[in-house]
Amino acid sequence: MDTIRQINRLMLLVCAPFTGIMIFLLFSPMSVALPEQEHIAANGWTMPDSVQTAVSQLDQAIEAAALTRSTIEKHYELYSKSTAEAAGMSRTAELAAQRPRIIFDARIGLKLGGHAIRSTSGPNADIKLYSFNERNYKAYALKVDLKSDKAMQMVLGQDKVGGSETTLEAASRYGATAGVNAGGFADDSRSGRRYPLSTTMYNGKYVYGFEPTFADLAFIGLSKDRKLIGGKFTRQADLDKLNPNFGATFVPILLQNGNKQAIPQQWLTSPARAPRTVVGNFKNDQLLFLVTDGYDEKGNSGATLPELQDKLLSLGVKDAYNLDGGGSSSLIYEGQVINRPSDNGRLRKLPTHFLFFK
Repeated sequence: MDTIRQINRLMLLVCAPFTGIMIFLLFSPMSVALPEQEHIAANGWTMPDSVQTAVSQLDQAIEAAALTRSTIEKHYELYSKSTAEAAGMSRTAELAAQRPRIIFDARIGLKLGGHAIRSTSGPNADIKLYSFNERNYKAYALKVDLKSDKAMQMVLGQDKVGGSETTLEAASRYGATAGVNAGGFADDSRSGRRYPLSTTMYNGKYVYGFEPTFADLAFIGLSKDRKLIGGKFTRQADLDKLNPNFGATFVPILLQNGNKQAIPQQWLTSPARAPRTVVGNFKNDQLLFLVTDGYDEKGNSGATLPELQDKLLSLGVKDAYNLDGGGSSSLIYEGQVINRPSDNGRLRKLPTHFLFFK
């Protein structure tokens, strides 16, 4: 107990000074005066003129840019609208331009027994094949709309003068869509070669010179501007005026300017009927080839030339010419023989062929 009392007395002695100070601070009123804050006046500062000018110019540039953007957006909107309208007008014009052709094709199709049995269209040509029956003969029609200089060409048999091959062989070699036989020929019994008859033009050049018309022969070909040309020519200059690109020779002329031409008596009777290949053109320069079937060359099957004149006139053909016929009549379409060849069903080897490319 004594020890505890001694510790208590010691703690009182130690804490007494601090306790007194705390009591003094608690009950003694004291105030502290802080120094007053001095008022600091703001210095007057103005923007230099050059900076003000630059800021003004910048504001004007921003306004100008906004105006330019608005103008560009309006012009772009107008451009887009006008482009769309122009495209619409172009489509309308294109459809309007196609309408006469569509009407023409429909009219020709009706006169040829209905719709085409085959048709092929490409950048070079539109080609339609029809089959029709008349009272006395069966025939095929090949209508060709030439759209480029590559659409049609005449080729020589085996690509040489004196050579010969079937129209199917020629079409296959060249990859042609269609083909028909062209002009007549003359055989050389000694060499066995088959030569084109009379005036023949190949790739814009005469094969073996110009020969004046004789025995009612007619030149039939295509000009360099893709128009059917033909007729009788006594002078080369007269044929050259037509700017021929290629062509062959046979007989006779059937129509000129929509008028029937007199058919030589020999061609009315020897034979009267036969397989035939004829070519004509319409006023719009589309070409029409008619190929008639016949079982032989004895004159009892096939078509007569007056019958074909009448058919061509009914179709609206302007000019027309007879090509080689009989066993020479050949019609090829996409690698197939369409007509019935009269040489016991076999195609004849010929020196000239008209080929068509889509």
